[in-house]
Amino acid sequence: MQFDALLLPPRRARMLAQGLWHERTINDDLDDCLAAFPDKLALTAVQMEQGVTTRFTYRELARMADRVAVGLSRLGVGRNDVVACQLPNWWQFTVAYLACSRIGAVMNPLMHIFRERELSFMLKHGEASVVIVPKAFRGFDFEQMVTALQPSLPHLRQIVVVNGAGANSFDALLSGPDWENQPDAQDILTRSRPGPDDITQMIYTSGTTGEPKGVMHSANTTMANIIPYAQRLRLGADDVVFMASPMAHQTGFMYGLMMPVMLKASVVLQDLWDPVRAIELIRAEGASFTMASTPFLTDLARTVAETGSALPSLRTFLCAGAPIPGPLVEQARKVLGTKIVSAWGMTENGAVTTILLDDDDARAVTTDGLALPGAELKVVDDLGQVLPLGQPGRLLARSCSNFGGYLRRPHLNATDADDWLDTGDLARIDAQGYIRITGRSKDVIIRGGENIPVVEIESLLYRHPDIAMAALVAYPDERLGERACAVVVPRPGRSVDLASIIQFLKAEKVAAQYIPERIVVRDAMPTTPSGKIQKFRLREMLLEGAK
Repeated sequence: MQFDALLLPPRRARMLAQGLWHERTINDDLDDCLAAFPDKLALTAVQMEQGVTTRFTYRELARMADRVAVGLSRLGVGRNDVVACQLPNWWQFTVAYLACSRIGAVMNPLMHIFRERELSFMLKHGEASVVIVPKAFRGFDFEQMVTALQPSLPHLRQIVVVNGAGANSFDALLSGPDWENQPDAQDILTRSRPGPDDITQMIYTSGTTGEPKGVMHSANTTMANIIPYAQRLRLGADDVVFMASPMAHQTGFMYGLMMPVMLKASVVLQDLWDPVRAIELIRAEGASFTMASTPFLTDLARTVAETGSALPSLRTFLCAGAPIPGPLVEQARKVLGTKIVSAWGMTENGAVTTILLDDDDARAVTTDGLALPGAELKVVDDLGQVLPLGQPGRLLARSCSNFGGYLRRPHLNATDADDWLDTGDLARIDAQGYIRITGRSKDVIIRGGENIPVVEIESLLYRHPDIAMAALVAYPDERLGERACAVVVPRPGRSVDLASIIQFLKAEKVAAQYIPERIVVRDAMPTTPSGKIQKFRLREMLLEGAK
């Protein structure tokens, strides 16, 4: 695979001169962990459906990473080849990334909610040579789905199945044989190690173009974010990170997979969200930090209040993806005794802002934080002129962790010659430099931290035989932040209801989380003089309860 990370070379000299890029890879950190703390518990992974808990020390983790790396090489995976990984928060996910890094392969994390429609595009566009999937998860057969797709994916050579029983199982191909002891193992493990500017992760994000975009990151861009992030939150080797957010999201990948290794810390992975089990794990493992979207915090605080199970070890809960309601912060502080930290970021650069640990709790409710070291923010008008403090406008970010660009979509990079990225968000900045996200200029709905690709779903709705016009808009939800509502105008003489839309989109193999959960049927759409649907008016109508 040839990667066109055009945004990296022009800023390399400046990043190094400012000490913002660290010229390291995850290999260096794993090697350091092995040298300093070989017998320290590194990883605890809980598979809820199987009732299985797996633990690795750093010695065991490094050995398994080497083993799987050689196994991948035996499958023909080499430098810059893409390994797609559609796994929940299982230990095999962490090991697969560390293994890819050993041999210079590129990890493509894929959310387990994706189905045929999303995967057929991503696996083809990203030219994945190997895809790692569970045999089954939450009652769905992933092996069957990907096997059916394989004939249409010319670059996909191998499907590897976790918890499978056949010759293509993860155990048979990668983790079972002692590949690391083979005569050529050390040569394989050392000859193709990536440099800090090589692409190490390619992760898809939903946008307004009607198709996902492949975000390219190097070790320098990811680590340039994780290091100041951990320093601001005062995280170190003595911490235990609890991660229930999917590692196929940037949140889980950067702060649940990479960060613990970089800190020489320990991590606890939960694959299915269950607040009762989360409380048990946090208590049993002494977890001190977690990061997740608002629904996780809501569930955790409510369950602790109902059960009376205190979480004395949990010092910090970083909450991002949606504004945090004031009553939730008050309840969480009261029942959890945990510092609630608000933050804002993007797949393209990781967390960009957080409040400070010493800030008043009100900051978590009224702001989305202060830029991390190495990041700059400005708010501009439609002409690109900087706006006065407190006035909302387009939010631009210039960060040491800004991505390398979108794979094969450089015209969408939205980054100017001075490295300012148009985030697609609207915000204001106060006199102390704290931002508040006020809206989105990009057409995305965020449901429980998951971006819904609005344009793609709307395009499908227009193919529904009974729909003449369609718009997908957000409506507020106390737990998930937002849900999606389909506002539709039926064709003359036709009728349409939510059940028919759900059935239609399921037939199109759309991920369940992307399907609208509400419908509003109208005789006409509010439009501009040029005929463009005025979605702000539709959102206002939903807020007012108008039809």
